[in-house]
Amino acid sequence: MRIPYWQMMIIAIFLSGLCFAQVPSGSNSSADFALRDGDRVAFYGDSITEQRLYTTYIEEYVLTRFPDRKITFVNSGVGGDKVSGGWAGPIDLRLERDVFAYQPTVVTIMLGMNDGYYRPYDEGILRTFADGYRHMVDAIQAKLPSVRLYLLRPSPHDDITRAPEFEPDYNATMIRFGDFLAGLATEKHAQVADLNAPVVAALTRAKAENAAFSTTLMQDRVHPGSGVHWLMAEAVLKSWNAPALVTAVTLDAAKANVTNSVNTSVADVRKTKTSLAWVQLDHALPLPLPAAKADPFLGMVEKVSDLDQALDRETLQISGLAPGNYSLQVDDRKIAEFSAEQLAGGVDLARLDTPMLQQALLVAFDTERKDSIESMRFTMGQDARTPLDHDTVKELDAAWKAVVEQQRKDVQPVPHRYVLVPVAKLAGQ
Repeated sequence: MRIPYWQMMIIAIFLSGLCFAQVPSGSNSSADFALRDGDRVAFYGDSITEQRLYTTYIEEYVLTRFPDRKITFVNSGVGGDKVSGGWAGPIDLRLERDVFAYQPTVVTIMLGMNDGYYRPYDEGILRTFADGYRHMVDAIQAKLPSVRLYLLRPSPHDDITRAPEFEPDYNATMIRFGDFLAGLATEKHAQVADLNAPVVAALTRAKAENAAFSTTLMQDRVHPGSGVHWLMAEAVLKSWNAPALVTAVTLDAAKANVTNSVNTSVADVRKTKTSLAWVQLDHALPLPLPAAKADPFLGMVEKVSDLDQALDRETLQISGLAPGNYSLQVDDRKIAEFSAEQLAGGVDLARLDTPMLQQALLVAFDTERKDSIESMRFTMGQDARTPLDHDTVKELDAAWKAVVEQQRKDVQPVPHRYVLVPVAKLAGQ
């Protein structure tokens, strides 16, 4: 098969490892994380993968949590795809052009929604799905014998927040497909991640919390919104042993010293009559999650899931403070007020509007711009109905390279000055 010029350019850049993610030596459980320095990850799937949401969120996590690991990502999702392929080509062509050409070291597959044909469960349909999926796995493992392969149990059809459209509901078919994949993963020495059960559990809790609002999380029952895609990203990241901790710092205010620090460097701890100050150079950033008021769909998902606890903990603990309330400032900006009791027990800064979160959101903006360019280039290469314009491809390549360089620049750690001041002193009382 002849690979188009535009795709050769993408593959060359993909293999050069320009998209960076990293971790410093000695950080908490980062050694257990499945993605290694130099890995190339290919996400394969249908329109749910083509949405470029859970895949983008995974990339954003890796970038912000491990800014020094050189890891690249490619999204090969095509709407309507089944285990046999689809409008962008039969499965063997799709694998050769959209997976093997990138020489990935890690591949995830998420298919099933279209393979069930939106009908009640049928044994013959399952056999067709199973035969086609097994062919895919065999082809991938034959071509890429060292690949780490992750089979994703398909995300649910939303028969939870509204009455099922089918009897029994269509998600029963997705669950049966997922059960087959769990067995196939064991047989083929692959890994499996469940993108169904955690979403069903969250949708069930969301319905109990606010039945009307819960229907907005997956408006067409098939394609998840942003909040649900974060749950799907969480499921994949958990299967990769993703650490929950961003950073952790423990200070003794009475002695003005650091008693513990994880994934960060703390220096210049100073105590005065009116303040406690220190400098942190963090080796990771919090998840780039917008505030709940800016994304109520994400806000609901955070309320009904363990997303924050599982992936986004940025803890600060300070003992030895006199009783009272304290204002925490970072880089001369007030972040929040805490009591001495709260600080002694430990507080989580990850979801507060800190300079660290703003930096993470900037990295997410870069990543989403990069994905938009990649999506356009990928679509141009798949659709035979659209003439391939090499000048346009060259322009997109240049834009992609520029945004990746900006992404790498924006994710680099920077030091921040912390100051803790008694609220009464701050008010001049």
